[in-house]
Amino acid sequence: MKENNEERLKEWIEKADHDLGTAIIIFQYINEYSDTLAFHCQQAVEKYIKCLLENLSISYKKSHDLRYLLALLDDFIQIDNTLYEKILMLNAFGVEVRYPDFKIEMTGEERIEVINTVKDVRSLLKKHIGFEIEDSF
Repeated sequence: MKENNEERLKEWIEKADHDLGTAIIIFQYINEYSDTLAFHCQQAVEKYIKCLLENLSISYKKSHDLRYLLALLDDFIQIDNTLYEKILMLNAFGVEVRYPDFKIEMTGEERIEVINTVKDVRSLLKKHIGFEIEDSF
């Protein structure tokens, strides 16, 4: 892997980790911000998937659609059906959640599940990336 490519992938991971970290802070301190937590979880997953796509040299169009991005990975990375379905549940949180007409109410358990989904995607990335990344979460 070229050094500059690895650096680009690390940039994707850093940005995704920031989204995951933000979601965790919201979970810990601001219970009423379920919409923001959900948005950052979707964003983190989107960035981890795009990092995997770039690592595999798979071209993709600019999109927030996790279904589309996952479909591009299908021939290259096996994703457990349960994780796949959990990722797809985050899809609605990428765009609509940013607007006042879209409300989200989540229990504490649901908030934990969403964050754990992101952590599972990060673990998947770590398994397939080809270089070491820190266990920050």
